[in-house]
Amino acid sequence: MEIFVFSLFAITAILAAIGVIALQNPVHSALSLAVVFVSLSALYVLLSAPFIAAAQVMVYAGAILILFVFVIMLLSPGTDRGAGALKSQRGLAIIFGCVLVAQLVVIGASAVLPVTLGKYTPAYLARVGDVQAIGELLFTDFILPFEITSFLLLVAIVGVIVLAKKSRN
Repeated sequence: MEIFVFSLFAITAILAAIGVIALQNPVHSALSLAVVFVSLSALYVLLSAPFIAAAQVMVYAGAILILFVFVIMLLSPGTDRGAGALKSQRGLAIIFGCVLVAQLVVIGASAVLPVTLGKYTPAYLARVGDVQAIGELLFTDFILPFEITSFLLLVAIVGVIVLAKKSRN
Protein backbone atom coordinates (compact mmCIF):
# COMPACT_ATOMS: atom_id res chain seq x y z
CA MET A 1 0.00 0.00 0.00
CA GLU A 2 2.83 2.40 0.85
CA ILE A 3 4.45 1.89 -2.55
CA PHE A 4 1.14 2.74 -4.23
CA VAL A 5 0.80 6.01 -2.30
CA PHE A 6 4.45 6.85 -2.98
CA SER A 7 4.03 6.14 -6.70
CA LEU A 8 0.86 8.21 -6.84
CA PHE A 9 2.47 11.30 -5.28
CA ALA A 10 5.76 10.85 -7.15
CA ILE A 11 4.00 10.64 -10.51
CA THR A 12 1.80 13.60 -9.56
CA ALA A 13 4.89 15.65 -8.62
CA ILE A 14 6.66 14.77 -11.88
CA LEU A 15 3.63 15.56 -14.06
CA ALA A 16 3.00 18.82 -12.22
CA ALA A 17 6.67 19.78 -12.59
CA ILE A 18 6.38 19.17 -16.33
CA GLY A 19 3.27 21.34 -16.23
CA VAL A 20 5.23 24.17 -14.60
CA ILE A 21 7.55 24.17 -17.61
CA ALA A 22 5.08 23.36 -20.38
CA LEU A 23 2.07 25.53 -19.56
CA GLN A 24 1.90 28.84 -21.41
CA ASN A 25 -0.10 30.77 -18.82
CA PRO A 26 2.09 31.82 -15.86
CA VAL A 27 -0.80 31.58 -13.41
CA HIS A 28 -1.44 27.98 -14.47
CA SER A 29 2.29 27.29 -14.06
CA ALA A 30 2.14 28.70 -10.53
CA LEU A 31 -0.85 26.50 -9.69
CA SER A 32 1.02 23.52 -11.09
CA LEU A 33 3.94 24.47 -8.83
CA ALA A 34 1.53 24.38 -5.88
CA VAL A 35 0.65 20.79 -6.81
CA VAL A 36 4.38 19.95 -6.88
CA PHE A 37 4.86 21.42 -3.40
CA VAL A 38 1.90 19.54 -1.92
CA SER A 39 3.02 16.28 -3.55
CA LEU A 40 6.51 16.72 -2.14
CA SER A 41 4.99 17.37 1.25
CA ALA A 42 3.13 14.07 1.03
CA LEU A 43 6.39 12.33 0.13
CA TYR A 44 8.00 13.84 3.23
CA VAL A 45 5.17 12.40 5.33
CA LEU A 46 5.91 8.99 3.82
CA LEU A 47 9.55 9.46 4.81
CA SER A 48 8.49 10.00 8.45
CA ALA A 49 9.38 13.69 8.38
CA PRO A 50 6.17 15.44 9.43
CA PHE A 51 7.89 18.69 10.43
CA ILE A 52 9.54 19.05 7.03
CA ALA A 53 6.20 18.24 5.38
CA ALA A 54 4.43 20.96 7.36
CA ALA A 55 7.23 23.43 6.65
CA GLN A 56 7.03 22.55 2.96
CA VAL A 57 3.34 23.44 2.86
CA MET A 58 3.60 26.56 5.03
CA VAL A 59 6.77 28.08 3.63
CA TYR A 60 6.79 27.04 -0.02
CA ALA A 61 3.14 26.43 -0.90
CA GLY A 62 2.02 29.19 1.43
CA ALA A 63 4.53 32.02 1.35
CA ILE A 64 6.84 31.59 -1.62
CA LEU A 65 4.09 30.61 -4.04
CA ILE A 66 1.98 33.60 -3.01
CA LEU A 67 5.02 35.79 -3.63
CA PHE A 68 5.33 34.26 -7.12
CA VAL A 69 1.65 34.89 -7.82
CA PHE A 70 1.96 38.53 -6.68
CA VAL A 71 4.91 39.07 -9.01
CA ILE A 72 3.08 37.38 -11.88
CA MET A 73 0.02 39.54 -11.35
CA LEU A 74 2.09 42.72 -11.05
CA LEU A 75 3.95 42.05 -14.28
CA SER A 76 0.70 41.60 -16.28
CA PRO A 77 1.37 38.29 -18.01
CA GLY A 78 -1.05 38.82 -20.90
CA THR A 79 0.58 41.97 -22.30
CA ASP A 80 4.07 40.83 -23.29
CA ARG A 81 3.89 37.21 -24.37
CA GLY A 82 7.09 36.08 -26.09
CA ALA A 83 8.50 39.51 -26.87
CA GLY A 84 12.23 39.57 -27.40
CA ALA A 85 12.63 35.82 -27.72
CA LEU A 86 15.20 34.69 -30.24
CA LYS A 87 14.23 32.14 -32.88
CA SER A 88 17.17 29.94 -31.94
CA GLN A 89 16.37 29.90 -28.21
CA ARG A 90 13.99 26.96 -28.40
CA GLY A 91 16.51 24.82 -30.29
CA LEU A 92 19.34 25.75 -27.93
CA ALA A 93 17.12 25.05 -24.93
CA ILE A 94 16.31 21.59 -26.25
CA ILE A 95 19.98 20.85 -26.92
CA PHE A 96 21.10 22.03 -23.47
CA GLY A 97 18.20 20.20 -21.83
CA CYS A 98 19.21 16.95 -23.52
CA VAL A 99 22.83 17.46 -22.47
CA LEU A 100 21.70 18.06 -18.89
CA VAL A 101 19.55 14.92 -18.86
CA ALA A 102 22.43 12.89 -20.33
CA GLN A 103 24.79 14.19 -17.64
CA LEU A 104 22.29 13.34 -14.90
CA VAL A 105 21.86 9.82 -16.30
CA VAL A 106 25.64 9.26 -16.44
CA ILE A 107 26.13 10.60 -12.93
CA GLY A 108 23.20 8.62 -11.57
CA ALA A 109 24.36 5.40 -13.22
CA SER A 110 27.96 5.73 -12.07
CA ALA A 111 27.37 7.00 -8.54
CA VAL A 112 27.28 4.49 -5.74
CA LEU A 113 26.48 6.26 -2.54
CA PRO A 114 27.90 4.67 0.58
CA VAL A 115 25.49 4.09 3.40
CA THR A 116 26.78 5.74 6.54
CA LEU A 117 25.00 6.33 9.79
CA GLY A 118 25.64 9.68 11.36
CA LYS A 119 24.59 11.19 14.65
CA TYR A 120 20.94 11.55 13.61
CA THR A 121 19.79 7.95 13.56
CA PRO A 122 16.10 7.06 13.88
CA ALA A 123 16.69 6.08 17.52
CA TYR A 124 18.27 9.47 18.27
CA LEU A 125 15.43 11.31 16.55
CA ALA A 126 12.84 9.29 18.46
CA ARG A 127 14.55 10.19 21.73
CA VAL A 128 15.20 13.89 21.03
CA GLY A 129 12.49 14.77 18.51
CA ASP A 130 12.55 15.92 14.92
CA VAL A 131 11.91 19.59 15.60
CA GLN A 132 14.63 19.87 18.24
CA ALA A 133 17.17 18.14 15.98
CA ILE A 134 16.33 20.44 13.06
CA GLY A 135 16.48 23.50 15.32
CA GLU A 136 19.81 22.39 16.73
CA LEU A 137 21.25 22.01 13.23
CA LEU A 138 19.78 25.28 11.95
CA PHE A 139 21.13 27.37 14.79
CA THR A 140 24.56 25.73 15.07
CA ASP A 141 25.98 24.12 11.93
CA PHE A 142 23.78 25.87 9.36
CA ILE A 143 23.31 29.32 10.88
CA LEU A 144 24.97 31.19 7.98
CA PRO A 145 22.86 29.57 5.19
CA PHE A 146 19.77 30.03 7.37
CA GLU A 147 20.44 33.76 7.79
CA ILE A 148 21.31 34.22 4.10
CA THR A 149 18.01 32.56 3.15
CA SER A 150 16.05 34.79 5.51
CA PHE A 151 17.81 37.86 4.07
CA LEU A 152 16.98 36.78 0.50
CA LEU A 153 13.33 36.32 1.43
CA LEU A 154 13.31 39.77 3.01
CA VAL A 155 14.81 41.29 -0.15
CA ALA A 156 12.16 39.52 -2.26
CA ILE A 157 9.35 40.87 -0.09
CA VAL A 158 10.75 44.42 -0.22
CA GLY A 159 11.09 44.07 -4.01
CA VAL A 160 7.44 43.06 -4.35
CA ILE A 161 6.37 46.03 -2.22
CA VAL A 162 8.46 48.42 -4.36
CA LEU A 163 6.98 46.97 -7.56
CA ALA A 164 3.48 47.25 -6.15
CA LYS A 165 4.01 50.90 -5.19
CA LYS A 166 5.39 51.74 -8.65
CA SER A 167 2.45 50.10 -10.40
CA ARG A 168 -0.06 52.13 -8.32
CA ASN A 169 1.51 55.46 -9.23
